[in-house]
Amino acid sequence: MIRWIVLAGTHAAALAIGFALGIYLLPILIAPKAPDSAVLAETAQSALFKAEFKRDLKGSDFLHWGEGTVSVAPGKIVHEGKMAPGPDYKLYLVKEFVEDEEQFLRVKDDAQRIGDVKTFDGFLLDVPQGVDVEAYTTVLVWCETFGEFISAAKYR
Repeated sequence: MIRWIVLAGTHAAALAIGFALGIYLLPILIAPKAPDSAVLAETAQSALFKAEFKRDLKGSDFLHWGEGTVSVAPGKIVHEGKMAPGPDYKLYLVKEFVEDEEQFLRVKDDAQRIGDVKTFDGFLLDVPQGVDVEAYTTVLVWCETFGEFISAAKYR
C-alpha cells in the first residue's frame, strides 16, 4: 500500500513539474525571431523619449522581469534588451509610473494597450493610429493570462 502511495506521489510531482516547465518553455519554443539588433538601434534613433526597464522593481521577480532600453517614438516603441520569457505579454502605455500588479490594476482601465510582445530579446511594436505617446509617461509589460507585472519604465 505504501508503495502505491509513493508511486502516486512521485508521478503527480513529475506531472506538476512537467506542466510548469511546459508553461515556461512553450513561449520560448514558439517565439518568432527577435528583430535584428541593427534594426532596433536604427529605429530607436528617431525616438522622442528613452527609458530603462530594470529588474529590481517592486513587482518584478526571478520569473517576471525586463531589462534594457525602451525608446518611444510617435509611431514605434523599441526595446533593446532582454525580458523573462512568458505567455501572452502585452505592452501598455500608462499615465503614471506603476511598479507592481496592484498599482497597474488600479489604472489598467485608463491604460492604452499597444500590442503583443512575442519576442524576449528586444521588440519593435507599432503605436496604433491616433495614440499620442506624449499623453502617457510610462511603458509597461503585462502578462495578460496570469495577471503578472513584468516590467515598467517611465519615459517622461
